[in-house]
Amino acid sequence: MVAGDFRNGLTIEWEGGVYQVVEFQHVKPGKGAAFVRTKLKNIKSGGVVEKSFRPTEKFEQAHIERKDMQYLYADGDMYNFMDNETYEQIALNAEQVGDSLKFVKENDNVKMLSHAGEVFAIEPPLSVELEVTETEPGVKGDTATGATKPAIVETGAKVLVPLFVNQGDRIQIDTRTGEYTKRA
Repeated sequence: MVAGDFRNGLTIEWEGGVYQVVEFQHVKPGKGAAFVRTKLKNIKSGGVVEKSFRPTEKFEQAHIERKDMQYLYADGDMYNFMDNETYEQIALNAEQVGDSLKFVKENDNVKMLSHAGEVFAIEPPLSVELEVTETEPGVKGDTATGATKPAIVETGAKVLVPLFVNQGDRIQIDTRTGEYTKRA
């Protein structure tokens, strides 16, 4: 594959790391050779670099494996998952998991992303339904549009919710933004 074929979301191996193309732009200046300006994200560290390449520069495409796994339970600093097809179990430490499980309950399914057998990310479902375990009661007549209050959901994560949401309500949360979407 050459730099001229870059597309958003593509993963490549470059300088001993695996990078995802976040942004790219083909530039054809009036004078000089054309080049491809890119923003690349290191999929393991999360760091972003900006780099320009000649359109003919060659790259190896990185194969990212996405596997459906079930989050079983946390045991101290270890988080246990089970492969939905083989029932094989693996454990990851808190550093590998990061905060990707803050909206995930035990027995929920997640996608585990790995490259060359090394897990580098966990993708929770796009949307989850959780119970509000702690929030201040809404005051009658307090209906300010767009006003929010903090709430804690059953996984322990903190979310801003509209004033009408009460303790015990089930709410839907967008896991990409961590925002309340609606009452379930």
